[in-house]
Amino acid sequence: MACKLTLNPGASPFPYGPLVLATYVKTLTKIDIQFESSADTVVLEHNGTQVTSVNDIINIIGKESNWTSDSVKASAFLSVAETLPSITSFPELVAALDSLDDHLTLRTFLLGHDVTIADWAVWGSLKSSTKVAGLLKNNHHPHLLRWYSHLESFASTQDAIARLIEARSNKAKANKTAGSFALGLPGAVHGQVVTRFPPEPSGYLHIGHAKAAMLNQYFAKMYDGKLIIRFDDTNPSKEKSEFEETILEDLTLLEIVGDRVTHTSDYFDQLYELAVKLIESGKAYADDTEQLKMRQERMDGIASLRRDAPVQENLARFAEMKTGSTEGQRWCIRAKMSVDDPNKALRDPVVYRCNVLPHHRTGDKWKVYPTYDFACPVVDSLEGVTHALRTNEYRDRNPQYQWMIDALGMRKVNVWDFSRLNFIYTLLSKRKLRWFVDEGLVRGWDDPRFATVRGIRRRGLTVEALRQYMLAQGPSQAVVSLEWDSIWAINKKVIDPVAPRFWAIEKADAVKLTLNGSVPVEVKRNPKHKKNPDVGTKETVYGPVILLEQVDALSFGNQEEITLMDWGNAILRSKTLSPSGAVESLTADLHLEGDFRKTEKKITWLADSASMASPNPLVSVTLVDYDYLITKKKLEEDDDVADFVTPVSEFRVEAWADAGVKELRVGDTMQFERKGYFRVDAVHGTGDEMRLEFVRIPDGKAAGLASKSAPASTAPSKAKAKGGNGASVSGSATSSGETVMLSNASSGFAIPVSTSMYRVSRVYGEQGVDAQSDTKMYPVSSVYDSSESGQN
Repeated sequence: MACKLTLNPGASPFPYGPLVLATYVKTLTKIDIQFESSADTVVLEHNGTQVTSVNDIINIIGKESNWTSDSVKASAFLSVAETLPSITSFPELVAALDSLDDHLTLRTFLLGHDVTIADWAVWGSLKSSTKVAGLLKNNHHPHLLRWYSHLESFASTQDAIARLIEARSNKAKANKTAGSFALGLPGAVHGQVVTRFPPEPSGYLHIGHAKAAMLNQYFAKMYDGKLIIRFDDTNPSKEKSEFEETILEDLTLLEIVGDRVTHTSDYFDQLYELAVKLIESGKAYADDTEQLKMRQERMDGIASLRRDAPVQENLARFAEMKTGSTEGQRWCIRAKMSVDDPNKALRDPVVYRCNVLPHHRTGDKWKVYPTYDFACPVVDSLEGVTHALRTNEYRDRNPQYQWMIDALGMRKVNVWDFSRLNFIYTLLSKRKLRWFVDEGLVRGWDDPRFATVRGIRRRGLTVEALRQYMLAQGPSQAVVSLEWDSIWAINKKVIDPVAPRFWAIEKADAVKLTLNGSVPVEVKRNPKHKKNPDVGTKETVYGPVILLEQVDALSFGNQEEITLMDWGNAILRSKTLSPSGAVESLTADLHLEGDFRKTEKKITWLADSASMASPNPLVSVTLVDYDYLITKKKLEEDDDVADFVTPVSEFRVEAWADAGVKELRVGDTMQFERKGYFRVDAVHGTGDEMRLEFVRIPDGKAAGLASKSAPASTAPSKAKAKGGNGASVSGSATSSGETVMLSNASSGFAIPVSTSMYRVSRVYGEQGVDAQSDTKMYPVSSVYDSSESGQN
């Protein structure tokens, strides 16, 4: 009988018991699990009735799954589970945990030799209590903690918790996004909004640009307006036409297409005339103050000696600048805003300067170019932009932006701020990224270790995940260095439902397992995604000799029963080890009637095509993973990037994969089960010679995102480590970061201890102190003192 279990993800305490139980038995009983914020805490629809009691729900699910257990004992534990959340007295709670701990001293599960509804009921009750979580961390209940951790490690439990986190995240995201954008843009009129994205054509777009581009597109679509892509090409020293092409390609990767593509250089004539107008109105002047002196005068609030020069003299200087002469190159034009305004952005900023290099679009026509501070507000007004979206690093320049428009009597533009996007261990500076490219530390601007648009797309980040993440950030003004976990977790939710599943076995020390008896070579079609049949099917080869990974083979116990995924159970019969302890070969008997729920290990495998006439030979693949490029979370302005380069940031593993991967193309995302999600990065050769490279896609889990780089050691090669009571051991060979402790304070054998603690002087000095105590205990020799033990 099909059941529907509906849970409120925001319920407190949350009914974990029904959720984890329903997830565990879903292969036996068809249970539709739904999360609804408007629902009661938990509701089970069964046989036309609605059940809301947690224990009743657990009993019904157990019966529907044909679970048999001692009903009396099970009922007793269900009563315990029901009582635990209501215990408010600390001593009573500790007593209850003590009782469970005692019961589990010699037991793996609460009842019998397998998990039952009693286990899930009690586990769910403990999981929902923050008090219990704190008590278990104290490690005063080791048997209860072992049992609790074991149930939590089940794949079904992890899946249930992940679904709950996703439901809570979706609820929070919906509320946050709705709140963030409910008011929209100030002064916006439907059908009349015009936004713009103004990149400088001097490099590749990065994830920070992506946020700006996506928000501009988002609001343009929200109001049925228009988006302008404008290249801010006002600096011939940096800009190249090829960068315009790459930026448009990057925007295409982000699925962003503007209604118009323009250039600031389209308006050079008008900008020049408006600068002349500014000078004629006495609101700008020519200045030849040396650059460093000008910077200091602005900081100190000192007026330039040229500030009050006559208008005609300023116009003549500007005309001289336009010729690009040696004399003209000495001068610049500054807006006459303020000398000592507290906002230093308003202290007479430069609006025009000389540059005699040819422009990639206008050639040698111009020798003077407007600054961004002048050109941006002017062109925004000229192009009909209604809302200028800017990162809040420009906030101090917002009054300057409005001053330019007011001084020239131009149409007003609304300015809307949002926070700049920064990530830990991540470089966005073009100069620093270029250094990595020039030094050959990366393979180009599209390297998956770069946070460029091309880099993150090549790493496997989807546009949909990026869009969701950016919109979830909304108009936040907080300037913080964000963790990467959230965006990769969103990305996982996007790709998981549609990513086909394949298997891969690392070539290094791969182990052959020979199945006893008559096992034919055959090919069966299996789904590429067990939860989504629309993904399609793949051919799986079965045969008498299969390949397993060394790490799996090492974990097998004598005569252990394991599950070969998509096949069935097998019982290990023999294991051959090399002198070094590595597994060389295995034999096993198929036990297809075995219960996969009772095995601890579910193993991926591949039929060894080299040992038999396989119709689908294995494919050689390379699995590539990456670390952060730098070892410091956030580089400061005066940090030299060369001092913080991660020594090794690329990791390549050679593996065999099933033949189905041949259908994949560059850019496809998929999952190697038990290894993670990957994106096809390259395909080499064809037919039996085909070889593929896969880039691992982070899934948002902390372990996968932690920096893999160990901090550089500053310890001398000859360590001098302290003993337990201040004794020193000179010349002890230790590895980086290790300290040597003596087993018995000042004597005994050396014990290397890895620690990241700072070295500090001992309170009682390096010689230690002989503490005397008044005791009736008999004195005994230390069992660790080798000199004394040898005499006994």
